[in-house]
Amino acid sequence: MARRDESRNLKKRKRPNPEYKSRSSLVKSEYKSRNALYKPESNAKMLTHNLPSSLVVQDEEPEFPRGGKSVLSREEENEARAEAEEEFDREQGLARRGRERYKKNKKKGTGKSFHAGEEDELGSLFGQGLTGKIPRLTNRITWKNISPGMKLWGVITEVNLKDLVISLPGGLRGFVHTRDASDLVADNKDKVPSLLPNTLNVGQLVSCVVLQVDDDKREENGRKRIKLSLRLSVLYKGLTLDAIQDGMVLIGQVKSVEDHGYILQFGVPSFTGFLPKMGKGDMQIYRGQLLQCVVKSVDKVRAVVYINSSTDLVSKYVTKDLKGLSIDLLVPGMMVNGLVHSKLENGIMLSFLTYFTGTVDVFHLQNPLPTANWKDDYTQHKKVNARILFIDPSTRAVGLTLNPHLLEHKPPPMHVNTGEIYDKSRILRIDENFGLLLSIPSSPEPTAAYVHLSEVADDEVLKLKKKFREGGYARLRVQGVRRLEGLALGTLKASAFERPIFTHSDVKPGMLVRAKIIAVEPYGAIILFGSGVKALCPCRHMSEFERIKPAKKFKVGAELLFRVLGCKSKRITVTHKRTLVKSKLAILSSHAEATEGLITHGWISKIENHGCYVKFYNGVQGFAPRSELDLEPGSEPNAVYHVEQVVKCRITSSGKNINVSFVIFPKRSIGSIVSGVVDKLTPTAVIINVKSSSHLKGLIAHEHLADHHDQVALFKSLLRIGYVFDKLVVLDITGSSLVLSAKYSLVHFVKEIPLDISHLHPLAVVRGYICNIIESGCFVRFLGRLTGFSLKIRATDHKVDSLFDSFYIGQSVRCHVADVSNDTGKIKLAMKQSLCFSTDASYIQGYFHVEDKVTGEIQEIKEFGVVLGFKNYGDIVGFVSQHQFGGITVEKGSVVRAFVLDISKSESLVDLSLKPELVNKNTVDQFDNLSHISKKKRQRTSLDLELHQTVNAAIEIVKENYLVLSLPEHDYAVGYASIIDYNTEKLPHKHFLYGQRVSATVEALPTSDSGGRLLLLLQSLSEVSDSSHSKRAKKLSNYTVGSLVEAEVCWLFHFYLFSVEDEGHLFENPFSKFHIGQLVNARIIAKMADAGKNIHTFKWLLSVKPSILTGSAEALTSSIKIDEVSIGSIVKGYVVKVDTEWVKVSLSRNIMAHLFILDTSSEPDELNEFHKRFSVGQAVTGLVISVNKEKKVVRLSSRLPSSISKNSFEHKATDNDNKDKDFVASNNIDMEHIMNGDVIGGRIKKTLPNIGGILVQIGPHLFGKVHYTEITDSWIADPSSCYQESQFVRCKVLEISRSSSGFIHADLSLRSSLTSTPELVKDKDPSSQRFEKIEEVCPNMEVHGYVKNVTSRGCFIMLSRKLDARILVANLSDGFVENPDKEFPVGKAVHGRVLSVELSSKRVDVTLKENVDSQLPKPDACSFSSVHVGSVVSGHIRRVESFGLFIAIDGTNLVGLCHISELSDDDIDHIETKYRASERVVAKILKVLNQDDDGGVSVLSQVESRASVLPLPVSLDYLEDTHMEGVISENQDDANEVMEIEKKKDRHLKRKEKQERELEIRAYEERCLQNDVPQTVDDFEKLVRSSPNSSFFWIKYMEFVLGETNVEKARSIAERALKTIIIKEEGERLNIWVAYFNLENAYGSSPEEDVENIFKRALQTCDPKKLHLALLGVYERTQQHKLADVLLDKMTKKFKKSCKVWLRRLHHFLKQKEDSAQYVINRALLSLPAKKHIKFISHSAILAFKCGVPEMGRSMFEGMLREHPKRTDLWSIYLDQEIRLGDQEMIRALFERATCLSLPAKKMKFLFKKYHAYEESQGDQDRVEKVKKKALQFLETSC
Repeated sequence: MARRDESRNLKKRKRPNPEYKSRSSLVKSEYKSRNALYKPESNAKMLTHNLPSSLVVQDEEPEFPRGGKSVLSREEENEARAEAEEEFDREQGLARRGRERYKKNKKKGTGKSFHAGEEDELGSLFGQGLTGKIPRLTNRITWKNISPGMKLWGVITEVNLKDLVISLPGGLRGFVHTRDASDLVADNKDKVPSLLPNTLNVGQLVSCVVLQVDDDKREENGRKRIKLSLRLSVLYKGLTLDAIQDGMVLIGQVKSVEDHGYILQFGVPSFTGFLPKMGKGDMQIYRGQLLQCVVKSVDKVRAVVYINSSTDLVSKYVTKDLKGLSIDLLVPGMMVNGLVHSKLENGIMLSFLTYFTGTVDVFHLQNPLPTANWKDDYTQHKKVNARILFIDPSTRAVGLTLNPHLLEHKPPPMHVNTGEIYDKSRILRIDENFGLLLSIPSSPEPTAAYVHLSEVADDEVLKLKKKFREGGYARLRVQGVRRLEGLALGTLKASAFERPIFTHSDVKPGMLVRAKIIAVEPYGAIILFGSGVKALCPCRHMSEFERIKPAKKFKVGAELLFRVLGCKSKRITVTHKRTLVKSKLAILSSHAEATEGLITHGWISKIENHGCYVKFYNGVQGFAPRSELDLEPGSEPNAVYHVEQVVKCRITSSGKNINVSFVIFPKRSIGSIVSGVVDKLTPTAVIINVKSSSHLKGLIAHEHLADHHDQVALFKSLLRIGYVFDKLVVLDITGSSLVLSAKYSLVHFVKEIPLDISHLHPLAVVRGYICNIIESGCFVRFLGRLTGFSLKIRATDHKVDSLFDSFYIGQSVRCHVADVSNDTGKIKLAMKQSLCFSTDASYIQGYFHVEDKVTGEIQEIKEFGVVLGFKNYGDIVGFVSQHQFGGITVEKGSVVRAFVLDISKSESLVDLSLKPELVNKNTVDQFDNLSHISKKKRQRTSLDLELHQTVNAAIEIVKENYLVLSLPEHDYAVGYASIIDYNTEKLPHKHFLYGQRVSATVEALPTSDSGGRLLLLLQSLSEVSDSSHSKRAKKLSNYTVGSLVEAEVCWLFHFYLFSVEDEGHLFENPFSKFHIGQLVNARIIAKMADAGKNIHTFKWLLSVKPSILTGSAEALTSSIKIDEVSIGSIVKGYVVKVDTEWVKVSLSRNIMAHLFILDTSSEPDELNEFHKRFSVGQAVTGLVISVNKEKKVVRLSSRLPSSISKNSFEHKATDNDNKDKDFVASNNIDMEHIMNGDVIGGRIKKTLPNIGGILVQIGPHLFGKVHYTEITDSWIADPSSCYQESQFVRCKVLEISRSSSGFIHADLSLRSSLTSTPELVKDKDPSSQRFEKIEEVCPNMEVHGYVKNVTSRGCFIMLSRKLDARILVANLSDGFVENPDKEFPVGKAVHGRVLSVELSSKRVDVTLKENVDSQLPKPDACSFSSVHVGSVVSGHIRRVESFGLFIAIDGTNLVGLCHISELSDDDIDHIETKYRASERVVAKILKVLNQDDDGGVSVLSQVESRASVLPLPVSLDYLEDTHMEGVISENQDDANEVMEIEKKKDRHLKRKEKQERELEIRAYEERCLQNDVPQTVDDFEKLVRSSPNSSFFWIKYMEFVLGETNVEKARSIAERALKTIIIKEEGERLNIWVAYFNLENAYGSSPEEDVENIFKRALQTCDPKKLHLALLGVYERTQQHKLADVLLDKMTKKFKKSCKVWLRRLHHFLKQKEDSAQYVINRALLSLPAKKHIKFISHSAILAFKCGVPEMGRSMFEGMLREHPKRTDLWSIYLDQEIRLGDQEMIRALFERATCLSLPAKKMKFLFKKYHAYEESQGDQDRVEKVKKKALQFLETSC
């Protein structure tokens, strides 16, 4: 109405009258209500049903003006009445149309029943109070009427990373973003809300406010997304301190945790709350935690509300009826006293707090299971307690709850879960138009469930009471829960029981589902299952191919088939990829399902060069190596595959990491023989086209072309594309490519090479090749990926320095299998030649191809032989050595017939022989004819030689790797024998000579493969053993457990020592009587099966115990078992290994024990000799302190059980059984054997700084702390210096405590009086006593302690680790203590007496005075009588003042004054440079004054007035309590102005004062030198001895020596100075280092390196930043700009938060006129803290002005003044810089700007004074007057 009035008035161009608008609306409402009284009741009723709820609820009655006369004119009243009639008619039209629609629907019978109107009224909110019309139904929050501003009570159901989910009244669900969860998070947006997990948890009741209600597009039923806020600033908006009263219930948030309580905030800045800490029993309270509390008192002066948050008080506290309590102060969760006002259809109405009303829904009654006659329990005016459930401020509607759990401020328990089915649920109540209330038989108590009318049956039910009856039973399925009401929502529909997916828990990975699309977003589609469960189909899973946008067929409303990818928590993802949806393969959704050989579908998630990562269902991921990607040679993975591509893969290995292969069915089996043609030659391999397969490629690495390393290069040079390999062995398969080998040893013996670990058994010798070599051993590969490892000591018979010199990768080897572990898959090998020698001639097989005899012409005769040429072979040369002449005389040019011994193709050389016995022997002429000889004839030409026959041979030729032999006894048959073997190819071999006779074995008769020669095997290669392993295995199979056998010792292990000696006879070294090769009698005690499928692979476990050898087989099982070992028992064993800190002890063949170094002894000497005390094979006895039965590992301690209580062990053992395994596995185990009072061994881990004490290691993972007072018995200075890190010590356990988190803390002591035995402690010093309790301390007792802390009021000392004492500054000394920090540093040992002890406050006061009296005694007459005028006395300087010295006279308590005029005959300008406090002096008494005389003060004043020398500036530390009047000579007003600025420059003043003091001292030293300049070295020596800590004298000494060109002497003086000057004089030492830098920079042989070395030394003792700055100054002075740049780079990285360093870098760039100054400024601002930005920018601007870049400085000042215009210090600096430049126009313009600011009077006065002083300095009187006038104008305007 107001809008219509306003628009009407605007048309008339009149200004609206607000009073008119309010009064006209009142007239209209009165007129409308008067007309409504004359309408029929039915019309009013129908109008009520058809109008929105906001029109039904009446507003508060308006306040009428005093008096009866209306303020409206007649014209205005008529106009308002006309508008009211028009609006009333319009409302009547709406009602009429509603009645017609109702009648029409009723006639058709298809309209909604009457309860539809009731549902509308259910959603209305009523807040009319006690005087209005009583509603029919209760207030209820629904999706329709919820609006922003409502205050709701809810319970947290989910705590997510970004939001909270809250269950609200009526089953609604709201969301709270993290920024709306707390005011603390909202105020610190840049910080991670780490306090939320500690303050908010699931099940917590919270009060929240509705911020926003948005339509959720994903919901089909029109639901909205409710955004809530838990911020108290929103909940208590408008709350003031005046509204807070005692007894009010408030919700506060912990702002900070203090020592005595907690500071709370209520969302408003006007006041805070304070919650005191009550005691130790209080619950843990965290910062940010929400607390419901009761106001105890209000302090309006301090604006503090004192509260109580006791859980019992808050849960039972009822809000009082306070004056002025408005609806804005009502908060959900408040408990109030209510009276039943009336009964409604679905609840009751209550009145509370006098004039408020609220309704209670039937689901919030006192009985959670109300029956049909629930109204009988609530009579009118019945008193009940209720809590506020929700508040709607707009309608003043209030909802209440009587739920007993909520009244106790606890959420109702929920004993059912969504989706559960209950067959016998009892019907308690039938609400005809709404639904059914049932009782679910849940455990431990029944749960109420409500079934809505629409969920009663699949068909429509018109009459509930006809279908159901109260007390009957029904089958119910839980659809959801209302956490706040403790109510379950159910359904009785038969179709609901048959749904495969009802809740999120029913969804399983890999499940096929048909779902409906309800929303399509850029990131994917939201789909809905039939049961209402939602899921996400990501955009990348909408199609088989990668799409940027969703597919076209994904439209809202479409139903498609999906497959579930994963379901973690309530987040379900699905896929629509065609291959995955239609896949019939097995689903891989967990690591347990990943079995080797499983074929399944997955999709690629990432592609790398080394392979692809493949994802499966439910987040399972696998990896496909590059070799398993089925790639063509030369192809890359990213060119063949793409991300999100669906692939079929095969699981190759499972476990923690899953490996897959894209090769599903390998085309060739590993170990098969193939043939192929060379297709391509690469630098590292040969690519082969495998025959019988046009698409199959193979790869031969160059090292696999031959067994012999020297033949590989020859073979590579001969290979051409198209070359055919007849026999190749398949070593491995990588995708679609084969890994091949042409090695003869692998091709011809492939059947003997193992493919699986089950094919291996110990003691076998197998063939393989080396695939990798490391320092510790070699990896030997067999077929496939089967790999074994040979340690370095097992690789060769003799020790070698490096395996790389003995073997090469790809070398063919023979291996001896030492051990096979099927569990771990490890294969241990040995490659010693003695174990792996060749038993055949395969190594030399195929090595040769020769002819028998040739004819040639002698071309040249030499001393060592003749050279022959061949007519048909011009490029081949023959050679006959002198040994092969055979007595024949040769001449040049003659033609001879020779026998071919050997051919070297690489050298084109043929070795020949002219011996008649070889040339004339009966053999086949040509090699080609050998192939035509039949098998029988070939055997006859072998001269009756048989295989494996041993023959005697003569060496004809000695080659590098083989011999050419002849057999004289067999018609000089010629053969070849290798002098190296597979494993000795690169090792040194035996040397042979021509004519030497050797014994060999025939291994191959002449064949085409051997070039028509015999192949022999030298017996020197097989001298170790010739036994057959197969025979040995056959013999071993005849043994059984218990058999006595004779065995040979081949190795000595220390892991089975208990099989050597009986347990009762433990020897220190039981293996001392055995040696390798010894034959012993033993008995088989066990059969140990090797891991693998081969049942024939096993080992016999033998024993040589005398008791077992002589006993029966039944005694074999007597061995200690892990179950027999218990904590606290004593066990015995043998040492098998000694590590750095551990000793491994074998208790039996299956049980291993560990002994830690600190558990072996408590004596430091024994711990230092740890490795000497234990040796392998030694027998040890120990106490069991922990047992790990799974790993069969025992922890031992050498401490005897006499000092350990067995009961404590048993108690701890039982306690450990109840603890978590992870907790016990930590440092808990380390404490099992350590008790309070034990003396144990330890090791110093770290010396903590200052008085922190010492950290001592007492276990493998356990450390204890030694308090500073427990280090030594005597009270010495710096007791921790007596110990060093890693030092073993003897310590006593004082106390062991455990924190709530399980962390163990141990207090230790290193005092000898505690760690030593009482017999060894003689004459115990009384001062070594430590007082642990305050009761042990009494007044006047002497105590010792260490200074713990020093303040201006005194200091605190540590008497013991548990007791401290206080010393006031008046009790620190008998005399005056000028500087307590220097005289009583932290850690100083002190001795005093106890003044007082307060047991209640546990406070001890101590004095260090010799007299315990509270005040110093006055000097008596005898004291003054002991001194006389003229006597000479000695004493020490107590204090140095500007006017003289105060001297304490020895032997008395008197202090005298020596005026500055009496110090020396010469004038003393600066007294501080000559005298220092505590310095010893001798003085003469001039006058004696009694303290009682009044003249003492006057004399002192006269003395001070006579001081002619001004005092030196002192540090601001001494001016903290002084007034500025003594420093500043201006008047008081000016001083106050200056102080405002000076306070901000405090740090700069300190630095300036210090620099001035240094200058004064230096000036004094120079004056000293000028008065008496040293002329010789002796003079300087005297000078430095008198002032050893003065760097000035040392540097002058260096200058003097350099003047004599003695550089070495100058260096030695610098070194002396560094050793002499004490550490505390850091400045003096720094001066020496700088002088040293200058010395090396000027006179060093290599200046840059010398300076760098000195600099590194200086860093160890000096402040790093000061030292860097000093070195930078050296480089800048000597103009070494490059070195300065490098040093500046290091400094800005090391000290990136130092403003001074960045300024030096900027200054350097500005001096160099470089353009990168702005870059330096930007980098500095990024690195420096925000609080240093103004300082840096202002100093940078000053540097810019000084370096001639004023424009840059101006821009920086202007930028700062834009952000901080009221900073007068910035204006002052800016003005100073401009004044220094002298541009008057710029200066005056800047002054005008500054004086036009609106600043406080003091700051403006400062600016005007500066302006005035400038104009006076310029001498322009007119401008001076102008400034004065402007200042007066400012004063007038400000007043």
